[in-house]
Amino acid sequence: MKNITAANKKEYVKISSFIFLYFFTWSASIGLLAIWLGQKTNLSGSVIGTVFAVNGIFSVILKPVYGYILDKIGMSKYLLYFVVGMSALMAPFFIYVYQPLLISHTMLGIIVGAIYLSFAWYAGVAACESYTDRYSRLNGMEFGQIRMWGSLGWAVASSFSGLLFNLSPSWNFILGSVTSVVMLIVLLSLKVNANTGNADEVLSKQKIVFSDVVELMRSRKFWAFCLYVAGVAWMMFIAEQQFSRYFVTFFDDVQQGNAVFGYLGTVQSGMEFLMYMVIPLFVNYVGAKKGLLIVGLVVGARLIISGLCDSHLLISILKPLYGLEICLLLVSVFKYIAEHFDKRVNATMYLLGYQAMLYVGNVVVSSPAGYLYDRIGFEQTYILMGAIALTFTLISAFTLSACQSKRDGSYVEPEHAEPVKN
Repeated sequence: MKNITAANKKEYVKISSFIFLYFFTWSASIGLLAIWLGQKTNLSGSVIGTVFAVNGIFSVILKPVYGYILDKIGMSKYLLYFVVGMSALMAPFFIYVYQPLLISHTMLGIIVGAIYLSFAWYAGVAACESYTDRYSRLNGMEFGQIRMWGSLGWAVASSFSGLLFNLSPSWNFILGSVTSVVMLIVLLSLKVNANTGNADEVLSKQKIVFSDVVELMRSRKFWAFCLYVAGVAWMMFIAEQQFSRYFVTFFDDVQQGNAVFGYLGTVQSGMEFLMYMVIPLFVNYVGAKKGLLIVGLVVGARLIISGLCDSHLLISILKPLYGLEICLLLVSVFKYIAEHFDKRVNATMYLLGYQAMLYVGNVVVSSPAGYLYDRIGFEQTYILMGAIALTFTLISAFTLSACQSKRDGSYVEPEHAEPVKN
């Protein structure tokens, strides 16, 4: 782990605890959303695809707004307070609003759910990660070595979330609300020092204005990055949306499949936790561009093999590889953005060029993917998605900008931060 000063260690524990609790909450509840939609509201694959597509529409709208706000307010925590407050409303929303509306007025339920989920989760997690990246660079830490605690939080919740779901999904949502209250207490105690030794490299004295966003969207680098997201990350995340439904078909007993899927979620998150310790060092060594390209190769291979396999053992081995993919992708994305885009638009670039672009994929591809699942089956659909990921990885090898790496001697290690003043 990267060296952390004694004064910073206390704040490292706090920001890591915040990330742990956020992903614990998500895993215990929202992580089982596709299963909940299929088994508890009896929605078809096509309608579930529509749910994720509409979620994507609202996320695409909200994420750039969140990014702009983060760049505008700097290290202020006000946006994070709002996100955590929305998360705390999870239990009453799902039990008394979302499920009844989906059953009685499906389209209205889909829209209302999309608004809530975007505020608290789909845009909320992007805001939390972007803030954490900025906080880590400000204080001489590695983002990956904070984000790894989110993976541990997901793993801990996954170890029992499937069993809890079989008792009643309401318990999952109640647990999520209670954990959110604890998360708010941790966030209130987090101290922020904007005058560290890295402040000039991380924070811009000139606040973002709308013309900066326009200039960003005119950049060739911006659209080259978006092309990569569209070809590789879209396939990776959209395939994962209903992967749980495909996974349980390998088991004679659906409840057994639910439980095993939860166990493998634990293994996957455990892999993420371990990988986040070393992946930042690996990406520093090979460069962020090569990190992104390696993700594309792994995604393409995993999806194609998933479509070809006929064994519950093989599909169980493939599932945790998603943890390696998400870890390498996220670290590479943040390092690529920090290297190639102005610090004034850092959060905006992440939430617009990466996160919002991901959910454009939800809008464009989720419903057709759901149709293909019902029409030609999960197997053929995953083979197609894998082939698309490999194709766009090859294209991105020529369109993404070169990055510094320790391998070629061009990487510059960030300076250590000054101690946090309490």
